[in-house]
Amino acid sequence: MNDPVIAKGTLWTVIILLGLGSFGLRFVFLGLIGNRPMPDWVMRHLRYTAVAVLPGLVAPLVVWPIATDGVLDIPRLAAALTTLAVGYATRNVLAAIFGGAAMLYLLLYLMG
Repeated sequence: MNDPVIAKGTLWTVIILLGLGSFGLRFVFLGLIGNRPMPDWVMRHLRYTAVAVLPGLVAPLVVWPIATDGVLDIPRLAAALTTLAVGYATRNVLAAIFGGAAMLYLLLYLMG
């Protein structure tokens, strides 16, 4: 298999531009308006950032798991649903995580 070769100049240009872009996004939010009080409607929306980001990180691991070459399987789907149910019922993040992990390992063990 031939690995694609990237010129060092191109690689460093991309790295520097991504770093500047990342810094710029953070600076606009934190540097320019960081010392001012935020309106209530902005604070209300910011409260849901983690709730929006975490499913975005986890969903690909459930729907297209690398362990099964991208095929949806019952243990991971059941673990995700268990995590959701335990989290909703208990309102406890750790209970939800451990409940989902227990379901995943139990089903992986039982299904071979």
